[in-house]
Amino acid sequence: MTPTIMIDSGHGGMDNGAVYRGRREKDDNLKVGLAVGEQLENAGYNVLYTRTTDVYDTPLQKAQKANNAGADYFISFHRNSGEVPNTYHGAQALVYSDNTRASQIGEAIMNQLVQLGFQDLGVVERPGLVVLRRTNMPAVLLELGFINNDEDNRIFDEQFDEMVDAIVRGIEQSIPLTTAPKQYGVQVGLFRYQSNAAYLQEELQDMGYTVLVRREEPYYAVVVGREPTLEDAVNLQSQLRQQGYDTLVVNV
Repeated sequence: MTPTIMIDSGHGGMDNGAVYRGRREKDDNLKVGLAVGEQLENAGYNVLYTRTTDVYDTPLQKAQKANNAGADYFISFHRNSGEVPNTYHGAQALVYSDNTRASQIGEAIMNQLVQLGFQDLGVVERPGLVVLRRTNMPAVLLELGFINNDEDNRIFDEQFDEMVDAIVRGIEQSIPLTTAPKQYGVQVGLFRYQSNAAYLQEELQDMGYTVLVRREEPYYAVVVGREPTLEDAVNLQSQLRQQGYDTLVVNV
């Protein structure tokens, strides 16, 4: 099964993002997002975009676009900014949680960007970001240097093609072109303590459901079902909601 990657070019429309000497973050984000997406399509990946023009969607709307499309991965492009120009520099990958599929992808891409010349600011947990918290698939937000740092802008502009190649290499290394068939489940609980998750698991199993508990640092998620299609998962979600459970469709 060919992976589907949702490309998100941060900001857009009325939201310029960071601005430096007339340079707008939203323009840089769109330029790199379209270039990376084109290369991934040429390599054989299924590629979707939250935007291909200068339009604005909220971060939640972008996450919902990815969820509704059943995307396997979400890659968001941004540029950082410091309070004082030319003070901070470097690239960074932001993920919801460390030691996850998303952090592995972020590390692979960062390794390539550092070889290109960006200062390594690492892979950092940022659970408060909506596009990382509300996406159902592994999501990585890349900060491609500081827009108010002249050296980072030089790399972005003068080595743009090499930067795109580096990002694509990192994606190709961490996301195989062929993956196992996707399955869906319905998350019905998220607990800090494993004992609470196990109690709910037993309750649902007694009702005849297939239930797994998986670690999602720092929580334990209780997920019902292993459905072959998104439609089947939505039907299961409706059934569980009628029984009083709070639900979220997820990949399993």
